[in-house]
Amino acid sequence: MAKITVLVVDDSALVRKVLSDVLNSDPGIEVVGTAIDPFHAREKIKKLKPDVLTLDVEMPRMDGVTFLKNLMRLHPMPVVMVSTLTEKGAQVTLEALELGAVDFVSKPKIDISNTLGNYAEEIIEKVKIAAAANIHLLARTKPALNNSEKLTADVVLKKQILGSIPSHLKTTDKIVAMGSSTGGTEAVKDILVALPASSPGIVITQHIPAAFSKAFAERVNRLSALEVCEAEDGQQILPGHAYIAPGGQHLLVERSGARFYCRLNDGPLVSRHKPSVDVLFRSVAQSLGGNAIGIMLTGMGDDGAKGMLEMKEAGAFNFVQDEASSVVWGMPGQAIKIGATELQLPLNSIAGKILELAQS
Repeated sequence: MAKITVLVVDDSALVRKVLSDVLNSDPGIEVVGTAIDPFHAREKIKKLKPDVLTLDVEMPRMDGVTFLKNLMRLHPMPVVMVSTLTEKGAQVTLEALELGAVDFVSKPKIDISNTLGNYAEEIIEKVKIAAAANIHLLARTKPALNNSEKLTADVVLKKQILGSIPSHLKTTDKIVAMGSSTGGTEAVKDILVALPASSPGIVITQHIPAAFSKAFAERVNRLSALEVCEAEDGQQILPGHAYIAPGGQHLLVERSGARFYCRLNDGPLVSRHKPSVDVLFRSVAQSLGGNAIGIMLTGMGDDGAKGMLEMKEAGAFNFVQDEASSVVWGMPGQAIKIGATELQLPLNSIAGKILELAQS
């Protein structure tokens, strides 16, 4: 099988070398060239025709986001951004994802030569995901794997035996639980922006680093009629609000009487993620039963599929984003495969379906 070819674009010679060494260490990837800035990159893209570009955010002469905007207009291709874990870096990286970057890799601010290699597995995995991404979706102008044991949601919240979950009375208020990963920041944003302030409460687990989740919530909040925030422990879940799991913490839903609350948990990674969609969906199955609506959006891997099946068994109505509108159809495809739902919808139909189900 042909290797994935990569062009590394970064103004730092040290970063170019470390990234090249990391990527070349995988037998399925070959770094075919490097470039010190977008002007050099433009010529090397024409000459080398790489499958994937890694692109630094901050560079002289032209920043990475400006170059990305031009690239996606003139020569769409899979791009993985390389960004520092700073507040400014978070805002710029979110803009890059909006412009069409597949994903991003966090670059340490200090001691890059000794610490960037710690991200090797994540870098390699994200380049491979980018190479398989739906490039037609990325061209619209409109996150970390861990090599440890793959744990299940049992480490955070024990699964209840089917039949022992309380049969919750149907209420007029439903809660929507949404999970996503690669390509999900834009999918989540598109859905929330399309919803009115009268929408049901929404809890969201998006795979995203801690330094980025608050900036993401604030960005979507500025665009949406909903009140969108990074979830806090003990917050009541209210209609017209959306709660995004903080990076690095699991988000759960807990019931107290007729009210529902956000709970944060600092337990182990589940399905190699924290926050994990499986954890959120299991808690929703146990706390809400048939009063829940489960949605799986674009993302690599299988996190959330088992939790969505538990939601279905508890009486929730589930559906997934369809393959044609997903940047990566791993998580939605796995949910379909194990029978967690049969319904697939294009991204632009999801907001309407939420409103339809909320009124039923």
